[in-house]
Amino acid sequence: MTTRLGSENEFCWMDLKTRDPAGTAALLSGTLGWRFAVDEKDWRKAIKISVDGHLIGGVSDLADPVYPPGTPAHIAFYLAVDDIDRRAEAATALGARLVVPPFDAGDQGRIATLIDPAGAAFSLWQRHHFPGWRFPPRLAGSPHRMVLACAQPDETRHFYEETTGAPLTCADFIAAAGPGASAPRWELAVAVDDPDSVVPARDDGRASATRPEETGGRVARWSSPEGLTFLVCRRER
Repeated sequence: MTTRLGSENEFCWMDLKTRDPAGTAALLSGTLGWRFAVDEKDWRKAIKISVDGHLIGGVSDLADPVYPPGTPAHIAFYLAVDDIDRRAEAATALGARLVVPPFDAGDQGRIATLIDPAGAAFSLWQRHHFPGWRFPPRLAGSPHRMVLACAQPDETRHFYEETTGAPLTCADFIAAAGPGASAPRWELAVAVDDPDSVVPARDDGRASATRPEETGGRVARWSSPEGLTFLVCRRER
């Protein structure tokens, strides 16, 4: 079976952390076709994101007191690993900074959050009852690849390979644009049928110039008013 996002040693989930859950849901529903709904099976009544009935992420409200005041809107991405305690220890030995030590998320799994040596945040996820996203290959609007632009892409790729014990097949590590580039952060590329309909040539603060994708083709960056960003690419048939 072809390796894809959601497999072990690949990214498997995202959590949109926003101060405007309703506005973010309306915006992404219209642009990417995602559905936002309260998960009635979840004791927290959390908002989950789905594509064609397949869960791909969740939404967190930064107004919740659990978040420090002034926490900026961002997206947390989760990397599936076999042994979170061992992998978190390996990551810190390789130069990562441990932000949140491993802890149990109920009976669903274990989480840890780190900053990699390039400066990008990521979370580790060890599955128990919750495996993360699952969706058919080449589903429109689904996660396609993960991309990290940083100053030293080869070294950063090596860090993740050593941390997980295997290559991240569905991740691209590319060189940052230059000294003025924004701080490194993981971005999700979403596969759609018509990228130009999602990121049209207009000046409304939600689109930026397209650039070549490291693996070929074109990719455009879409950004919400809060600064939540996604890369948009053409879906493979």
